[in-house]
Amino acid sequence: MKKKIFMTLALVAAITSLTACKSSKVDGSLVNMKGAKVTAQKYYDEIKEDHIAELVDMIDHQLFDEKYKTTDAENKYVDEKINELKEQYANGDDKQFEQILPTYFGVDNVKELRTQYALEYKREQAVQDYLEDKLTDGEINSYYKNYISGDVKASHILISSKVNDKASDTEKKKAEKDAKKKAEDIIKQLDKGADFATLAKKYSDDTATKSKGGDLGYFDVNDMEETFANACRDLKKNEYTKEPIKTSYGYHIIIKKDEKEKPKLDDVKDKIKSTLAKQKLEKDDKMVYKTLIDLRKDKKIKWNDTKMKKAYEKYVNRLAGISEED
Repeated sequence: MKKKIFMTLALVAAITSLTACKSSKVDGSLVNMKGAKVTAQKYYDEIKEDHIAELVDMIDHQLFDEKYKTTDAENKYVDEKINELKEQYANGDDKQFEQILPTYFGVDNVKELRTQYALEYKREQAVQDYLEDKLTDGEINSYYKNYISGDVKASHILISSKVNDKASDTEKKKAEKDAKKKAEDIIKQLDKGADFATLAKKYSDDTATKSKGGDLGYFDVNDMEETFANACRDLKKNEYTKEPIKTSYGYHIIIKKDEKEKPKLDDVKDKIKSTLAKQKLEKDDKMVYKTLIDLRKDKKIKWNDTKMKKAYEKYVNRLAGISEED
């Protein structure tokens, strides 16, 4: 199946590259019959548009396989992907999974499927690196100024608003309202001089920190959800939040205990670049495809067949959500 297509495309690509004819003609007869023949050109014309995705995979293998060597992290990624599919489609049965591969995934065996996911992993690496390289000093410096701080030591009290999965919307809204009200009442107790750690041990729904008076230790605020992180940045030492802070876990009351010195830019620059690149990918679900187009352009790919070039552009632009007018 795909392996055969790859071999055919490789042969055609090699012929086209060697001849480099401006007319993009591939001469020669593949099959002769009495009074008829199938030419290489006819076969080439039949496959080149219908299997453009396979050709793009071949191009990307050439671009990324050498630069991004196989690592343990890549193997782990591929293993996890395949195991997920095996559980989903074959209840973890190896033999059954092998049998459905051609129908469900268009490959003949697990080895071919591994090759696909390995390329996906390498593409993601290439996109991440490319976006990091394209970041400006202004973007990096702005993030450093506004979001980088020393590790913070804080404690919190969590009031969960989670309910049973079968709960109705009305029940969910009530649980949300009750959790916020409870958190507000705890803040009122703090305003009257109550001890934070004592209240955390009494009320907090965070079982990991409850017995420690809500102590979270030192942490990078950027590892927390945005609302929690922003609250930590705004607090002064020994100050607690005057309003409950909402996250996906519920409502928090936070007290900042300490803050370390802000690290130097050079010490966190790589982390900033990684974060900014990931943010670009999160904001635009087509960014991966757009970046791959740019990566291929940077490699000065030369097309010897204008029809195939147009098929390629149509295919990748569709993936990237780029209209013909763009």
